[in-house]
Amino acid sequence: MKAETNHITPYSVYAKVLIVLLCFTMLTVTATHYHLGAFTVALALIIACVKAGAVLTFFMHLKFDEIILRIFVIMVFTLLAVVIVITLLDYINR
Repeated sequence: MKAETNHITPYSVYAKVLIVLLCFTMLTVTATHYHLGAFTVALALIIACVKAGAVLTFFMHLKFDEIILRIFVIMVFTLLAVVIVITLLDYINR
């Protein structure tokens, strides 16, 4: 059994991540005021993905976990993206 070490993240890192998340939230709200057509939704989804990545990395401590867990998370998100693309392709072709 592998000896585990605990990683303690300082509160300043959490505060910085919180500020970044709040800035991206304000950016999302601001982006809705501009009419960009179909790119409005795409921009909101890109910002949401960046925010989700920050939450996964810092708040869920994925940054400090083993590489196999990172691979599993990437595989899950890849599978989710494939399912969404297949669903949209079905919707477009109806």
